[in-house]
This record gives sequence, C-alpha cells and structure tokens, in this order.
Amino acid sequence: MRLIVDVENTVIERDGKLHLDPFEETNSLVMVGLLTANGEETIVTFDHSETDPTPNGHEIVQKALDDATILIGHNIAYDLVWLWESGFKYNGSVFDTMLGEYVLQRGQKRPLSLEACAEKYELDTQKEGTLKKYFSEGYTTRDIPHAELSDYLSADLHATKELSDRIYARLNSPSDACLMDTVLLTNDVACCLARIYLRGFSVNMEALDAVKKEFEDERRKLNTDLQLHVANLMGDTPINLNSPEQLSWVIYGRKVIDKTEWANSIDPYMTDVNFRNLIIQGTNVVYKTRAVRCSECDGKGEIYKMKVDGNPYANPSRCKSCNGEGYIFQNMDSVAGLRFRPPSPKWASANGFSTSKQNLETLERAARGKNMTDAVDFLYKVRRLSAVDTYLSSFIEGIKIHTKKDRKLHVRLLQHRTATGRFSGADPNMQNMPRGGTFPVKRVFVSRWEGGKILEADFAQLEFRTAAYLSQDKTAMKEIEDGFDVHAYTASVITESGQKTTRQEAKAHTFAPLYGATGFGRTSAEAKYYEQFTKKYEGVALWHSRLAKEAMTSKAIKTPSGREFSFPNVYKNKHGRVSNFTQIKNYPVQSFATADIVPLALLYIDKLLDTMKSCVVNTVHDSIVIDVHPEEERAVLEAINTTNRNLPSLVNNKWGIEFNVPLLLESKIGNNWLDTKDVS
Repeated sequence: MRLIVDVENTVIERDGKLHLDPFEETNSLVMVGLLTANGEETIVTFDHSETDPTPNGHEIVQKALDDATILIGHNIAYDLVWLWESGFKYNGSVFDTMLGEYVLQRGQKRPLSLEACAEKYELDTQKEGTLKKYFSEGYTTRDIPHAELSDYLSADLHATKELSDRIYARLNSPSDACLMDTVLLTNDVACCLARIYLRGFSVNMEALDAVKKEFEDERRKLNTDLQLHVANLMGDTPINLNSPEQLSWVIYGRKVIDKTEWANSIDPYMTDVNFRNLIIQGTNVVYKTRAVRCSECDGKGEIYKMKVDGNPYANPSRCKSCNGEGYIFQNMDSVAGLRFRPPSPKWASANGFSTSKQNLETLERAARGKNMTDAVDFLYKVRRLSAVDTYLSSFIEGIKIHTKKDRKLHVRLLQHRTATGRFSGADPNMQNMPRGGTFPVKRVFVSRWEGGKILEADFAQLEFRTAAYLSQDKTAMKEIEDGFDVHAYTASVITESGQKTTRQEAKAHTFAPLYGATGFGRTSAEAKYYEQFTKKYEGVALWHSRLAKEAMTSKAIKTPSGREFSFPNVYKNKHGRVSNFTQIKNYPVQSFATADIVPLALLYIDKLLDTMKSCVVNTVHDSIVIDVHPEEERAVLEAINTTNRNLPSLVNNKWGIEFNVPLLLESKIGNNWLDTKDVS
C-alpha cells in the first residue's frame, strides 16, 4: 500500500536559531497526516492546545505504517526522524517527491518546496500560506486553530499525492526513465541519512571551549600582525580589512576615481591593452599618508557653530574639514600598498579589483615565487583571518548552538543542495570543513561510549580514480594500479619549473584540471604543470573534448549511473571555447564519485553495522565516520575490509558496468575524530 505521510510539530527559537527537530525537550509532535493511494485520509492529533489527543492515535499511525509498502513524503527524512523519535517504527521503502523533482531538474537547481512544485506542475491542490500568518502573529503550531491546521495538513497530503503521481509518470516516460535508478538510490540514501541524523555525534564541550580559545587567540594575533603590515604599507590611512574596497587599495595600490563610471566600463573580455588603459584612466595611485591634527577642530572631530548673537549652539557639529576624524591625512611621497598588477580584466570588480580567496591565493603564490616575504605574510594572514572568523562563527558557534543537552550534535546531511548530488549539510555544514587531518574542530567529536573510538574510512583519490575510469586514460589507470605518487610528481614539475614547493603544497594543483581549472591566474611554474597535465593524461583531455561535444549536441551530459545534467544554454564563443566548460568537466566526476559511489558504500557499511552497537555518525567529502563501540573495533575494521573486497562488484552490479579501476577505503581510528592513526 502506498501511504502519503506528513507531520506537524512545534518549533522553538533558541540562540537566535529555529530548532525544528524532535530532540528539543519543548518540541512536540502535534499531528500526523496519512493518505492512502485510494484517497482514505486520516489525521491524528497528539498535542494540540484546544483538542484532546486522538484516542488510540499511536496505534492508528503504527497500523498504517505496518500496512504500507512504500512511504511517500515531501522531504521524507524530516517526517521519518519525527516518527522514529516519537516511538513509531518503519523500515520499508520510501519515495521523496522533493528528491524526485531534484533529480529530474538535472542540475538546474530550481525551487523545491511543495508550494513551488505544486505551482510548477499546476496541481489541483495548491499550497496556501495559512501557517505563515499565524507564525507572524506569534502562534506556535499547537495553538493554530485545530480546523485550520487540519485543513493545511490535508492540503499538504493531497498535494504530495498528486506530485508523486506526476513524478512517477515522468520517471516511467521515455525521456526520463533513465533517471529512475538515481531516484531509487537517492531515496534509499535519504533513509540512511535520517538514521545518521537520529543517532547524533557526541561532542566534548570542554574540548570545544578549548578549540574556541585557540582560534580566538590566533585571531587576536593575526589582527595585531595585520595592523602592523597595514601601517607599514599605508602609513596612517585607516584601513578596514573586512572592506573589499579598502583591502583592494592595500593589495593593488590603486583607488577607483568614479565607481559608477568604473562599473559601467569594466568588461571581463576586454583586451589587455584596453584594460591597462582603463586602469590608468579610471584609478588613481594610492599614497601613504601622515595624520596631522586638524587645526579647525583641534583634533576633536567636532566644532561648536555660533549663533547670530555670538553664543555657541548647545550641540556640536561634525567638523567638515576632517570629516569628524580629528585628523587630516596628508599624502606622502611613497606609493602605498603591495602594488600588485591585476593580471586580467576578470580581476576587476565594482570596488576596484578582486580580493576573492582564490585570487589572494594566486597572488600569494606569485609573491612566494618572487621571494616577496612581506607580501606572502600579509596575504596569507588575510586569508587565514577570514578562515578563522568562519571557523568561529560557522563551526564553533554552530556546534555549540545545535548540540543538545545530551551533548549530541545531530548531523544534518542533505542531498538536494548541490548541483551534482554531492552531500551538503546544515547546522553546521560540516561538508565545508577543510580537507586533511589538521582541522582542530574535529577533536571535539568523540565516541558516545566509554572507551569507544572514532573511525574514519576515507576513499583514496576517489575523484581521480573516477576520472580515470570515465576517461579510460591509460596513464592514470597504470599510476593507480602501481601506486604512483602523483602529488610528488606535481611538486617535482612545479619545482623544476623554478618554484620550489612541497608535496603537501602541490596537492592543491594535482587534480585541479579534472575539475575544469586551467593554468590561468597561476604562476608560470604552476601553469607549466597544468600544461603537463593535459599532455600526460591525454585520455582525460580527449574525454573532456567528448563531453563538450556531447553537451553541445544534446544540451546535456550523462554519467554511467544514468544521472543527467542539463546545459540548455551551452554555446561556443567566437574563440571556439564552450561555455560552462568548468561544470561540464566537473559534474560527471564529482557526481559519480560522491553522489553515487560514496552513497552506495555508505548504504553497504550501514547495513553491515546493523547488528552492532557501532554506527555511522557522519560522512564528509569522500569519507565515512563511524562511532566504534569498545568491544567491536575488530568487527568494524572487518566490515571496512569486507566493503573493500566487494566494492568492485557493488559498483558493477548496481549500474551494469565494469569499473576497471581499483577503489580503496583507507581507515584511521582514534579517541576522537582528529587524533586518529592509520590502520594497516
């Protein structure tokens, strides 16, 4: 029996954030709505301020769940978590209309709310904003008039049923049937991610406070060091490094004369000659300044104007001579800033020139290659300060706000936020954690059991191996088979081209060409590696050409799993370059690796652990994180070994292909998520 389900629950605002989950003590399940395929509707009340709970409500809902062969919902993971946490049981199949529509969008990323889908498909039942009115007036869900809340829930059920019928019809049509396997996998993974959310990941709050202090201390030191740099580069000119415009003055040593005229003049495709002329005509050189006390206000920044009768006004006015600063900044003879030259028109911005993270990294590499130690130090610390600010706000505060009283953070993993199907996250988004094994925030995550450990199973070079398979590049396949150190090779090419670098530093470049990156904006030594890449991996380069042709011909590209990505507006420009080429090269690799292979392994491992106390508590990038019970360490390691042995057949059987490149999960285990050691 197909059963449509939807829940209504209370929501609490805490620490400036809305908490919609069932793990908050004051949140409660208000209603559960059920609708069968033949139109039988049941609305069960559990906690409403004006109505008693439905008699035998729990039994009614559980009976419906027991009879269901498939559970249908819009964002079904949300409903499942509320049902499970409220004591209901359901282990069957699900169909999520939101995720079905997401896959059918083929990477176009349009609105996915039930209201938006109802409008798109012109459903007979249209969503109404009934609850928004009450919420704006301060009502809680349980206080909304029972009849209106019931009608709202009923409308959701019927809209979801109609939407599921439309999506099922599309998935059984000739044009969309290829996406059915992707939708089925996505639904299976939705249940797995809901279980991960339900379990939670234990947080050591004392360790969280210690990491917070480390970051705050580092931020203070960075601010002090950067102010010294600014004073040296700009004289007495006050600079706010959080302002892209003022940071641009420091880096490029030029200031836009007329912002409106500049914005209208910049063109990312103008010639280099025209760009140089625009810089000369549209910007002024910035000079270091010396602050001189304003003689008009004597350094106070304000003056008392006099009345006609000769008496001063009661309140002072801002001094116009110094603009209220108390000082007048006089230009010195020395040109200010680092005086970098923006390499192309694409670096122009409304405020002058770009100060994006990527461009700062490019300038830092160029400065390092020219032994500009002060510039390297300044640019690195600007980037690091931005990162530390993000770590404190997004991770430290995010974890603190969303960790419950039992010290568990319930990890939200989402399948519908990225264009490729790769997982995103929320509260906080741990997919944004820096790669590598040095991020201090990982130290705060520990086992829920005394003596337990955290194991991370990480795919080795997954996206490179996926690209090797997709392109069938013989060189890449042989290197993987032989265990060739590709990062060391990258470092050697860059070093031999005149820019000494380490294996660790070279990692940022090794696989970048797979994802659409070119040598543009790089140092000459780094650009040399990008040239080498296309020569060395001729099969990858040819595959990229085939992808471009496929996109131009069919306005879409397809992966071996059947997942498709639409490029309806792709075109060739006058230089013969294909638009959207970065996405065209990136999407097949990222989606097949992390939206198909990683979830397939995740499902398999989660099932292997089903009879154990140990459980999957997170998945980030290409890794799967397991909370290991102290008595089950050997069994969990064997589960990873079993997965490694069966990975080829899992992939081959799922999609009817021969994945002829080795896949490998490498395990690390320790007392917390950060301090782990490799398992041989």
